[in-house]
Amino acid sequence: MSNMSVAQPVDVDRDLVDFTVVGKWMDEQGLPGGEFEEVAPLGGGTQNIMLRFRRGGRDYVLRRGPKHLRAKSNEVIRREARLLGALDGADVRTPRMIAACPDETVLGAVFYLMEPITGFNPQNELPELHAGDQEIRRQMGLSAVEAIARLGALDYQALGLADYGKPDGFLERQVPRWLGELESYSSNEGYPGPEIPGVERVGEWLDRNRPARWSPGILHGDCHLANMMFSFDGPEVAAMVDWEMSTIGDPLLDLGWQIATRPEPGTAGAALVGKLGAVGGLPTAAEMIEHYGKFSDRDLSVVPWYTVLACFKLGIVLEGTHARAYAGKAPKQVGDFLHAITLELFERAHGLME
Repeated sequence: MSNMSVAQPVDVDRDLVDFTVVGKWMDEQGLPGGEFEEVAPLGGGTQNIMLRFRRGGRDYVLRRGPKHLRAKSNEVIRREARLLGALDGADVRTPRMIAACPDETVLGAVFYLMEPITGFNPQNELPELHAGDQEIRRQMGLSAVEAIARLGALDYQALGLADYGKPDGFLERQVPRWLGELESYSSNEGYPGPEIPGVERVGEWLDRNRPARWSPGILHGDCHLANMMFSFDGPEVAAMVDWEMSTIGDPLLDLGWQIATRPEPGTAGAALVGKLGAVGGLPTAAEMIEHYGKFSDRDLSVVPWYTVLACFKLGIVLEGTHARAYAGKAPKQVGDFLHAITLELFERAHGLME
């Protein structure tokens, strides 16, 4: 491989992605050879590392865990690669998988290669077409609903994903699981504990009103609009990204999640979806539920329950960064911002409960 030259920019750390190793591995997979060209890091919502490059006339994105791997980083990327591989060819908007390396000893971390997505993230940019037309933004929201409805309607067992999650008792586990997570934050030095009004009351309401019947399916798990890429020339979702929280569970939680995170301009939560959140013009909860019904035969009368669960779960997830900020493990500004969103989510939950 000594004759392989790599046009590599300074800001790609060779310890994280050694292209000599990647090139050898790609050759073994039968992918086109040659120089690595146009290597560039891609920003994303996560700490995971993504690099775009071109080799042998084909474009790729490489994804691996963060520089400082966490306990579960490799397993998360391994699961993501497995899911995207299983979904390849299904009628859902996902990144197209090219090849995965589940063995972390090759590069020092599990990684996979996927096709680049042609689209924009509405958190960071909003093309003129979308910024200037409220109907296009409404359709963006509906396209996001369609994307999760189609995902939730897939036969996960036929796709070989029977053991991708533990659907038995999924809904029963949610409240104790997340209250336990909230309790664990107390290990952060200086954190005064969760100042979230009515956490226990929301948990009790969820347990009391839990739907008795539901059918398992694939759950994206974090399908707010900042985890969607949209087409430049229309309102369609190009791909759902960041599958780290995906599992086999109750897909209606994805619909509740989209309703709970629907950006209302002027709120802290809208800032999560940056550019799009600031202008708004998205469909109402009622329109979202109706649209979901066009692609699903699930019982949508219980969607408010799932929306309360989404507020509860996401609020607790975001509070984790607030707690870590007290211990100096996250920027205070970010912690305060996310805590403000947590309070809004619980306020929304209380409104729905009434």
